[in-house]
Amino acid sequence: MTSQATTSEPPTSRRPRRPTTTSTTTATVTSTASPAGPTPAAPRRVSVAVYAEDLILHTGVVQQLRQRPEIELIAEAEADRAQTSIVVVDTLDEATVRLLRRLQRNTTTRTGLVVGVFEANALQTMIECGVAAVLRRADADQDRLVHLVTAMANGEGVLPGDLLGKLLDYVGSLQRTVLDPRGLTLSTLTAREAEMLRLVSEGFDTAEIARETSYSERTVKNVLHDVATRLQLRNRAHAVGYAMRQGLI
Repeated sequence: MTSQATTSEPPTSRRPRRPTTTSTTTATVTSTASPAGPTPAAPRRVSVAVYAEDLILHTGVVQQLRQRPEIELIAEAEADRAQTSIVVVDTLDEATVRLLRRLQRNTTTRTGLVVGVFEANALQTMIECGVAAVLRRADADQDRLVHLVTAMANGEGVLPGDLLGKLLDYVGSLQRTVLDPRGLTLSTLTAREAEMLRLVSEGFDTAEIARETSYSERTVKNVLHDVATRLQLRNRAHAVGYAMRQGLI
């Protein structure tokens, strides 16, 4: 479309226009003359493979995602190269679990679950299958589906509020009933290692840590040395900094 300037010039000042070369993008000229800025970069598209237990569910999700420019739908034959996968089902049944376990083997793809009914006792199965995000089908409008996909691509997780609460309860129960009796934690440190690093961070020396924890000084030295070696840390200060950054203490 050719735009007209809103200001006029005297006839003597007009010069013949030179032909211009058009590009694949068309600039819109406003009445206020200003230098043309750089063309903004196109938004990064997230590749998605969609799996569903029937054609109707598959078509519904595909049609919603196809309308969004930030989404790139991947054909089934190339699904292994997708950044994300969406599995659309009624329930988390045995067939769905088999599919999720198969998708889990592709470590470059994160998988989300859009499910009609999700039972609380399925949380452990979901975690074991590497599901990164969950959305109930009743809530699966276009914006929420896109949010699910982009969140997974950014390394984030998505859960409905009630499921998040149940997940936290489950993790707390796991810590109390399974890990605590064995002196373990959900982090890469044991409870004893985390306690000793905490004391180091508070300025305790080896003898003081030994008194506080009722271990020998030799044991304290060995524990801290093992932590430094396993995590490839240079010294105690580095170990404490690492543990604090990772939220381990």
